[in-house]
This record gives sequence, C-alpha cells and structure tokens, in this order.
Amino acid sequence: MPDWTRATNEADRLARAWSEASGPGGAILLFDSAGIRHAACGGFASIEHAIPFTPDTPSRYASISKHFLAATALLEELPLEAPLGVLLDGLPPALGAVPLGRALDMTAALPDMMEVLWQQGVPYTASLGGAEVLGIARRLPGLNAVPGTEMAYSNTGWRLAQSVFPAQRGVPYAEALRRRLLAPLDLPIRFPEDETEAVPGLATGYWWDGASWRRGRYGMHFSASGGLAGSAAALARWLVALMTGQGPLAGILEQLAAPRLFADGTESAYRLGLVRSRLGDDELLGHGGSLPGYRNHVLLAPGRGLGAVVLTNREEEALWPAMTVLAALLEQPLPEPARDLPTGLFATEEGPFWAETTADSISFMGGHERLVAEPDGSMRSLPAYLDIQVRAEGQDVLAGQVGGTVRRFIRVPREQGLDPALVGEWREKHYDLALTIRADGTARLPWAGGTGAETKLTPLPGGRALADLAHGPWRHRPCLWLQADGSLRLASHRARVLHFTPSNP
Repeated sequence: MPDWTRATNEADRLARAWSEASGPGGAILLFDSAGIRHAACGGFASIEHAIPFTPDTPSRYASISKHFLAATALLEELPLEAPLGVLLDGLPPALGAVPLGRALDMTAALPDMMEVLWQQGVPYTASLGGAEVLGIARRLPGLNAVPGTEMAYSNTGWRLAQSVFPAQRGVPYAEALRRRLLAPLDLPIRFPEDETEAVPGLATGYWWDGASWRRGRYGMHFSASGGLAGSAAALARWLVALMTGQGPLAGILEQLAAPRLFADGTESAYRLGLVRSRLGDDELLGHGGSLPGYRNHVLLAPGRGLGAVVLTNREEEALWPAMTVLAALLEQPLPEPARDLPTGLFATEEGPFWAETTADSISFMGGHERLVAEPDGSMRSLPAYLDIQVRAEGQDVLAGQVGGTVRRFIRVPREQGLDPALVGEWREKHYDLALTIRADGTARLPWAGGTGAETKLTPLPGGRALADLAHGPWRHRPCLWLQADGSLRLASHRARVLHFTPSNP
C-alpha cells in the first residue's frame, strides 16, 4: 500500500525549507490514477514582489516538454522510421539520413544547437529566433558520432521534429499540440517560443551566485524541446491522463516508453522523451527539465499508478527531491550512495572523452549525474538525462558504460603538462572562428563577436586539454583534441563538430 503519510511529510519538509530560506521555491505534487492527492509548496514565485509559489503558479517545464511533442507526433502518425531529409528540406546529407525516431531517442548523434553556438561564441542568453537557429542547424558540418552507437543528449532532434509538423501536416506544432492534447484534456499549458513572450503569472527563474539570487535568462528560441509553460497542477493532471490513457492518450504511454534500440540491438534507457529507471522493485519513467533558474523533474511508477512532480524556480537539483518523496510513497528504500568512488579527473586513452567524479556524482563531458551503489559493487546513475554504469578498478581507473557505449577512464596525472603541439593560432573555416592557445596554458576562445573568452586550460594526456567557460549559472568545458593530421577538434558531450586547422601551418 502507498504510504501517503510518509510521502506527504517528506514533501512538506522539502517545501518548508524553501519558505524558511525566503528565496525562490516550488511545488511538489503527489498523485495516483484518480488525481492529485497532495501538494506541498514553499518559497516565492517572485522574490521582488513576494508572491508565493502555489500549485497553480505557471513555470517553465523545460525539457519535460519533450514527451508532449512525442505524444503529438504519435497521434499525428508521423513516420518515426523516415529519414529527416525526407521529412524536411535543406538539411545537410548527414543530418538528412538520420531517422526521425533516432532524433527523438537521443541516439542520432545530432549536435546540440545551444552548445554548438556556445562553442562559436554565441551565448545562450542571445536573442535568436527559431528560423535563425534552424538556419544554423542547416549548416552543421556533420554529426557527433555514428547514429545508433551512443545515447548523447541533444535538443536538436526535437527542434527538427517541430519543423516536421508544418512540413508534413501543414500546421505548426503549437496548433497540433493544442488540437490533439491540450484542448481535449482542457489543460492550461502554453507554448511560448522565447522568453520575451508574456506568460501571465509566470514564476521568475533564479540562480544563486554565491552571495545573492539572480534572475536566470535564456534568450534563444525554446523550441518544442523545452518551451512549454504551465503549473505543477496542470502537469500532474497531464501525467494522470497519460498514465491512465484518458481521451486521446489511450496506449500513448506504452508507445512512449517502448524500448528504443541501439544499432547493435541493445536497449537504451532513453525512450521517446522519457527515461526508464528503477527504484527497488518498481520500474520508473521520468524526465528532468532545466533552464537557467528553473529545475524540474517528474517521476511515474506506472505499475503502481503513482507519481510525483517537482517544479521549481531555483537552480538546484530536482531529481533527488522527486526520488525522495516517491520512494516514501512506494515504501521503497532510497538507493545507497556510491561507495569508494575514486574522485578526480579521468580521461579515456583516446578521443575527447573525460569524466570528473566527486564522492557521489560524475560529470561526463559536462553531463552531470548522481551515482548510487549497486549490490555487485558497481555504481549507476539515477538518470536525469544520461544512463551511466561504472566500476572502479582501483583508484586510477573507472570502466563501464556511458550512454550505452563502453568507456574506460584513466586518472589524469596531477603533473600533466600541456602538449606543446596545441600551442598556436587556429582557424575554423566553416563558421570562420579563431582560437588561440598559449604556452602558459591559457587560451582565447570565440565569444560575443570579437570580444573573446579567456580560459585556463586543464591539460589531458594525448594532445588534449579542457577549456572552462562560465555563463550565468552554467559551465561549459569543451575538450580541445589534437588530431593525427595536425588539426584540432573541439568536443563536448552534446557538440563535437567544430574542426580547426593551424592559421600558419
């Protein structure tokens, strides 16, 4: 039997801490197949105006928006097996060959536009419209990897899928969403396409700079990958309808959660806008959402008809609070924290792949996940976005799978020096970018036109080094990777296509 008393006490405790801190807050909702059973709220939707956060406060869903698009695509019978180039005009050949289904299950190796633009020196706070971002996507020089070999999070597939609706069905995605889902289910959910569009009552997003709360900003076109706005109550109502197959949603959750396969036939944890995980004996489906100043998570236990929503306007992890209240509700123990995890910086012997660990978490090329202990001594992520399973081989090696791909990470020596071959002036001809690497271990990367961003490099073995770029609450650490032919690649988890050559070979 669900333990509603314990779960509601946990939710109230988490929300009360937001109120006691007199800062931004959020809403935690628990529900079953009959509807919302408990709502705990705390903190402010607007610090400036001292407006409390309530279950009905609209906020930004961010990437939780993804499975709404996937459900709409299924109802519109868009062909998931069709190549994107058949569905959309003007795509480069490599992108055009990717099936729509792979674009939605994160195995397409499509470069993420935000990280591609960041690497070009365009901040995510820049006001770029949908047509502008799509135009840049149509100029992408290639893919991050071979499609089907790796699950690597990217919003680009969802951005392209949004464009399929007018191209193939003659209506904008927003209209298809309204007609197929929002109107039949009477859901007060909106699709603002960028931050300049007014949303009545919208909670302000905040992040902590170490001394005070600051407003979060995201200037780029949101796209269907993360653009929806609505309240926690509306989101919980949607999830109840999805879980119980109400109205147009009969059988849709099963299709969204159906296994998605890598090219070798193995299953990915990422499905169509939902991530499969487990908590004790219960299989879970969920997804996170993050925009500067907003962090959210939803979790469903479909076999038990139970779920939780955590919607916040504060730049803090939302997965663990959602897991905490759902574990209490399901009467399942929370996973044990990772034990004896070697901490520090690690890198594979070849390629741009690196990982940095703390006592209970891992960052793979910038993608952060908390790790928990497995009975066999290995560690796995509670995947907010990326499925990771690793085992420590002594203190200097981590080996396992990241996004379905086998990786072996070796500790980076503390005395590792910068490879002299990296030093010099570099030019990326496709986007006309300049990069400077100096012998003292500093570098100047593209930023804000000709302004440039200065960074201190962290050397890795094998002609590699990590840059470190910060903007608002987010951090980007692309790897500079020397090639055998003397060229240089710039690679992160989500974007690995920029290719530099020496300016004066």
